[in-house]
Amino acid sequence: MIVKTTISSLWLAPAPDAEERLAAIFDTAPGGTEIFFRADDVAVPGDNCREMMKLFRKHQVPLHMAVTPAWLTKSRWTTLSKWSGNDDLFCWHQHGWRHVNHQKTGKKGEFGTDRTKAAKKADIAKGRAKLEAIMNDDFHPFFTPPWNRFDIETGEALTELGFKAVSRSDGEMKKVPLPGKLPDIFINVDLHTRTETNPVEGWNALLGEFEAAIKTGRIGVMLHHQRMNGAAFKFLDTCLLVATNRSDLQKVCFKSL
Repeated sequence: MIVKTTISSLWLAPAPDAEERLAAIFDTAPGGTEIFFRADDVAVPGDNCREMMKLFRKHQVPLHMAVTPAWLTKSRWTTLSKWSGNDDLFCWHQHGWRHVNHQKTGKKGEFGTDRTKAAKKADIAKGRAKLEAIMNDDFHPFFTPPWNRFDIETGEALTELGFKAVSRSDGEMKKVPLPGKLPDIFINVDLHTRTETNPVEGWNALLGEFEAAIKTGRIGVMLHHQRMNGAAFKFLDTCLLVATNRSDLQKVCFKSL
């Protein structure tokens, strides 16, 4: 498995007023605004993963764990499930199959147009079967695609395989609409896979994503624990605190949608 651990520039130069700016943005959220958090590239226990889970247990906020099936083993699951404790906070679901790019050109994708529908469907089914065998009732039939995208055939395959919802990035619905009534619980805030080289630009862009998300009525936050440092954990702690201090902000779990 290959997982990037690059720390984005904004976490290398924390903004002194970031917490105040975030709180002010959350103050603009209308009553009934929803918020959810999704952690990608999950499977291998490590210090960052454990710390991330501890924060969500501390604040009692649900976290959607997108697990890459090919990376998970029974021993790894034993550790992860131990860390989750008895709290029903973690929604363990499927993150592709191997997190491998199969596109020959253009943007990366594990389930894109350069593969047959049969091959894509087989990989999804194989990944689900493995997660169900290891996790048993802790697995939930939701699907987060690697790189947050897939093609129309994959949407059809997910419906045929009985998945209840997908979670991609905002904007994908316009590019690749889903068949039938398969919901898209999209993310619109990216905490850790940011590409801005200037920390100030990074902070402005991140907080701008929170502002734009609030206007849609749902804030979907994507995390990558391998790319977190002390500053990133501190900001996440603040974000969870701000969210829990606002009683009219609805903490969403896929299982209840």
